[in-house]
Amino acid sequence: MQSNHLSRHARQVLTVTQGKALLQGPGSDPSIARSWLRCLEDYHLDPAQSVAPTVLEHGRLLESRERLQQVLQIAGNEMNSLHQQLCGAGHAVLLTDARGVILNCVTAPTERRIFERAGLWLGADWSEACEGTNGIGTCLVERQALTIHQDEHFRGRHTGLTCSASPVFDPQGELLAVLDVSSARPDMSRQSQFHTMALVNLSAKMIESCYFLRHFENHWLLRFHLQAESVGLFSEGLLAFDGEGRICAVNQSALNLLAAARGGLLGQPVEAFFDCALDELLGRATAAASTSWPLRTRDGRVLFASLRGQARAVAPPLAPSATSTPMPAQRICLVDPALQQDFRRALRVFERDVPLLLNGETGCGKEAFAKAVHQASQRAGKPFVALNCASIPESLIESELFGYRGGSFTGARKEGMRGKLQQADGGTLLLDEIGDMPLALQTRLLRVLEERQVVPIGGEPQAVDVRIISATHRDLLGRVEAGSFREDLYYRLNGLEVALPALRERSDKAQLLDFVLAEEAAGQPVRLEPSARRALLEFAWPGNVRQLRNVLRTLVALCEDGRIAFDDLPPVVRQPPAALEPTVARPQAEHPLDDAERAALLQALEHKRWHMTQVAAQLGVSRNTLYRKLRKHGIARGA
Repeated sequence: MQSNHLSRHARQVLTVTQGKALLQGPGSDPSIARSWLRCLEDYHLDPAQSVAPTVLEHGRLLESRERLQQVLQIAGNEMNSLHQQLCGAGHAVLLTDARGVILNCVTAPTERRIFERAGLWLGADWSEACEGTNGIGTCLVERQALTIHQDEHFRGRHTGLTCSASPVFDPQGELLAVLDVSSARPDMSRQSQFHTMALVNLSAKMIESCYFLRHFENHWLLRFHLQAESVGLFSEGLLAFDGEGRICAVNQSALNLLAAARGGLLGQPVEAFFDCALDELLGRATAAASTSWPLRTRDGRVLFASLRGQARAVAPPLAPSATSTPMPAQRICLVDPALQQDFRRALRVFERDVPLLLNGETGCGKEAFAKAVHQASQRAGKPFVALNCASIPESLIESELFGYRGGSFTGARKEGMRGKLQQADGGTLLLDEIGDMPLALQTRLLRVLEERQVVPIGGEPQAVDVRIISATHRDLLGRVEAGSFREDLYYRLNGLEVALPALRERSDKAQLLDFVLAEEAAGQPVRLEPSARRALLEFAWPGNVRQLRNVLRTLVALCEDGRIAFDDLPPVVRQPPAALEPTVARPQAEHPLDDAERAALLQALEHKRWHMTQVAAQLGVSRNTLYRKLRKHGIARGA
């Protein structure tokens, strides 16, 4: 049956490439027909041949990931958000380099094998020359967003896939990466991909803009658009220039708005394109670039612009406190009194080189909390390096953490690679999702923490001065009991455990909503109508702050009149909040004391409406102890 399908698909490909146009089907699309022709004439591929994808060897893959380290870091959260937005199983979110090599993949753990069988491996080369017509490879050639649906693939073995891909360009206009969403579901229609394609394109533009902003964070940055309310959105023009007013980089939107070619802009004085003296322009700069103003071009057109100076933004003031402990200048909202107290305790022990262990649901802001502690500490001017132990394959995590000496294995770079521990020397290393670290690496990490030395693969011991913050959403004690996490490492990392509350449990939800909205609006005037604000505050937010940020980012991007109404909200948010899960009657327990404790917990939770700080106070236990008891009894709030 499979061979018949391959033969039939091969005949269809050959029919189209021989110049016999089809009235319907995949070959009727000229761009598909062109790609098929390239596959036959330029790459000499066989559509019926079923071969495994070409996969980069370990060292080359590490080199590719290191080269795009900043892009991978920026894209990580965007890829997770995109996967959540797709609302359902059957999708893999992929990021490749400019050659089409897969560098990162986000998918449900239960579906990883499905996509690996389809050839979507980490390190797999999905260029058109290797895999024929496909979302990633054809996007690289066409340099535009596109969807390749099932039979539109060149190779018959890929016709079960539907791929929507969008290019990511660097500030010089060169291809930097490709963002792709692939599905292996047979019921996926081409029409259903319109929504997916829009989300992929939006996410790619977000990555592109964030990379531009970060790459030129020490330059003057001019942001402009034809409409004042669009300054700060992904469609804005971005133009970076140095202290002498010479243009260093522009994005494609800036070229479109100025009706100019890239070569005609780079290296030129910014005054050559705008009817404004450089000193006057710099006089309008602000650290946050929060307000826009009219700016006339040399050809007489009026744009609206804001200028970000080199000064760094400062977070809004926190609620007054009796303590003199410094609070973070990092982008974080800590108006919740319990969170403020947790932060002060965390900062005090961190300054004494006591390891922190942050526990909380996925998306509740563990990395933001860790970064805020670092920024408020004496190490603020030193590196803050984050390593997500769950997002890096087991075969790569050792090299990422410890680094390697040049020539230590086949494909290794001649100059070697510094691991995360060495990169964080003098600063802070965040080990995110520490509960997913492979057991063998736990032993090596424990030795590093004890001896304060790191041994790169194939290298000699090197002294490191690193403060460690770990984060997890898992029950580490449960994993210790199951034998998948070292007990000695657990107690070494757990100098102070901080349980971060879920978004639904925070007393500062309203302030956090305003804080995130202001960040995502980036100076654009946006107002929430009362009904929309009420719905956002009443929603349970199972994805926590990450989900809130993603929803607000989308709402701001789609907002056209500076107003977000109730009908603009996603359907899942517009629905009334779900009731608590009914307590299911359980059979008579063998341990009546456990049953009594569980009943007391449920009663206190319902009485305090699941406000964890108040529940812990009523029961006379710490919030960390309360969370452990909830996990022990399997108690969770319905979302």
